[in-house]
Amino acid sequence: MLFFAAMNIVFQGLQKFGFKTAIIDDGGNYSYSKIEEQSNTIANYFSSKGIEKGDRVAFLLAANFEFVATLFGVWKAGGIAVPLCAIHPVSELQYVVDDSQAKLLILGEEFSNNVLQINTTQSVLISEIGHLSCDTQHRTFSAQDSALLLYTSGTTNKPKGVVHTHESLNTTINSLIDAWKWSSSDHILHVLPLHHTHGLVNKLLCAMAVGATCEFLPKFDAEIVWNYFLERDITLFMAVPTIYSKLISYWDDQLKERQRQLSEGCKNLRLMVSGSAALPVPILEKWESISGHRLLERYGMTEIGMAISNPYNGERRAGFIGKPLPKVSVRLVDENNEVIKVENEQGEIQIKGALVFKEYWNKPVVTANSFTADGWFKTGDSAIIINGYHKILGRNSVDIIKSGGYKISALEIESKLLGYSKIEECAVVGIPDKEWGEVVAVAMVVRGVALREPQRALEHIQSWAKDKMAPYKIPRKIITVDELPRNVSGKIMKKEVKKLF
Repeated sequence: MLFFAAMNIVFQGLQKFGFKTAIIDDGGNYSYSKIEEQSNTIANYFSSKGIEKGDRVAFLLAANFEFVATLFGVWKAGGIAVPLCAIHPVSELQYVVDDSQAKLLILGEEFSNNVLQINTTQSVLISEIGHLSCDTQHRTFSAQDSALLLYTSGTTNKPKGVVHTHESLNTTINSLIDAWKWSSSDHILHVLPLHHTHGLVNKLLCAMAVGATCEFLPKFDAEIVWNYFLERDITLFMAVPTIYSKLISYWDDQLKERQRQLSEGCKNLRLMVSGSAALPVPILEKWESISGHRLLERYGMTEIGMAISNPYNGERRAGFIGKPLPKVSVRLVDENNEVIKVENEQGEIQIKGALVFKEYWNKPVVTANSFTADGWFKTGDSAIIINGYHKILGRNSVDIIKSGGYKISALEIESKLLGYSKIEECAVVGIPDKEWGEVVAVAMVVRGVALREPQRALEHIQSWAKDKMAPYKIPRKIITVDELPRNVSGKIMKKEVKKLF
């Protein structure tokens, strides 16, 4: 069966790499041929259930072989894939199913109880599909046909459905294969959710496109990950900063000989990537001292895939996300939407290229307002350029604090604060103030008991920060917490942090 050439970058691997191991999960090892066979069966089942071109198929599956086969099965049937978050409560799953107008819901055995709780027109357990195949012609599709419906994190408002086409997915996949030197000899350890770009596109689909092996862990566990680095031929690892922080904490708790062994295990890897949230410089530097790897930080969004990256070969500059990837146009604009042509001047990142999403699902006005008149996508992220490298200052809505006439980057202050030995994690926000407009406030997770009392912590931090940051950047309010509010991708939910004050 012929598929549009743009998606051959993914589908060609199913036949080209045959019996090579594609997926490793709790159930065993699965070849590319096995994915081809099972995805055909699933596509036939979808067609028998009336799935037509453009219909949305939602699926709630663990990160395993069944997820991969179902994803490809949806596409072979001409549908739009809607992967659901495995740890979301039923109310949030219901929102996505309703908003996407999914025609069919597929569930893994471990989610069977959700069948009765999620209202939908049709639902079925994945285990039942293998016994209900039929001979149905697979559908063809074009570059601009919708392929994937991912929902935003909802860190600043209600989640929006982001529609990607086969072309926009393929553009990001091709770009990353080239930029990060993917090959069929790669073996990636996968510990991230599969309902977001980071886990789905950057890791899984890139691996499938080149004939690499993708090994899933059911959930992140620092000890298990470290042991995999030691015992398996892992060549690639991609994670969020929080995961690297937890790996560092585990390493710190080990005896010297164990630390030496763990560090030695990292030598087998060729690349380690950090993304989905800003990478604090102290974490980058500590990880490099432990593992010998300088993390590659990059920049992307649900709406644009990956657009900017530090180089595979060359300087990976601490605190910077790098330079535009090939075939991606990037510009900074000021508050009047005038293009900034000089360095060191703050502006909003805007993106243009084939990797950009098609639309927000059923939100034409929001979609239109998200683009400029000349077709650039407005990311809402503020940045500066220094010597050609982009540095993220934060989200315009929550990470840029306006205090006393100054525009302050919350991310910059967070990075500075993490240099204080007793601060484990922190989140900086702007709190409304009659005199200053906003003042800098920080919620933090601390080591020991010395900084547990807020007033004492405030005095300590203000004293420590005097020679490390400008006076207007020094926190005016501090609270300590056991953990910071995060979404499933590890991003700190700043709106929830503000509520703590």
